[in-house]
Amino acid sequence: MSYSMRRLLNHLPIPFGLRSNRRLRGTRLKHAQLVSFLEDTGFRALNVDHYERSLRRRRVAKAMAIAVTALAVAWVALESARAVALY
Repeated sequence: MSYSMRRLLNHLPIPFGLRSNRRLRGTRLKHAQLVSFLEDTGFRALNVDHYERSLRRRRVAKAMAIAVTALAVAWVALESARAVALY
C-alpha cells in the first residue's frame, strides 16, 4: 500500500484507539548537529582505500573462479572426448 493511501486511511474520522497514529513516527534523517558532531569525531569514518581494495579483491576472486570453472569444463570435455575416442 502506498504511503499516500496509508496517510489518507490514517486520517479517516474513526476513534483514536482503532488506528495507529502514523504522524508520530520518527524521521529517517538525523539532526544536523548530531551529524556534524559525528563527522568531527570520526565516528565510523569510512576508509575508501580499504573499501576499494576489497572491491578489487572481490573482482579478482570472481575472475579467478570463472577461469577455474572454465578450465574444469574444458578438462571434462577433453577427457570425455578422449574416452569416447578409445571406445
